[in-house]
Amino acid sequence: MNKKDNQISNSSGNVFADLGFEKVEAENLLVRSKLMAAIKSYIKAEGITQAEAANRFKVSQPRVSEIYQGKIELFSVDKLINMLARVGQHVEISIHKAA
Repeated sequence: MNKKDNQISNSSGNVFADLGFEKVEAENLLVRSKLMAAIKSYIKAEGITQAEAANRFKVSQPRVSEIYQGKIELFSVDKLINMLARVGQHVEISIHKAA
């Protein structure tokens, strides 16, 4: 292992940008990942099964499973917001100039 392999880089604040995704795609992926995390947090807080969550979100159980599997490419921002709204969750958006 050479010295370069041990270097630590500061994060940009967006792991997807840090991984090399284009700026626009990285922002979209970050938003979707946060929404998916909120869905998982809701399910955990409610102590419900994926099947019960699917009923509440008005989706199929395999769709909930895809969230747990991190299949971010299968979900739009709209779909994820709709799922959260169906269970009484409010989504707020904060916009500011990029660093």
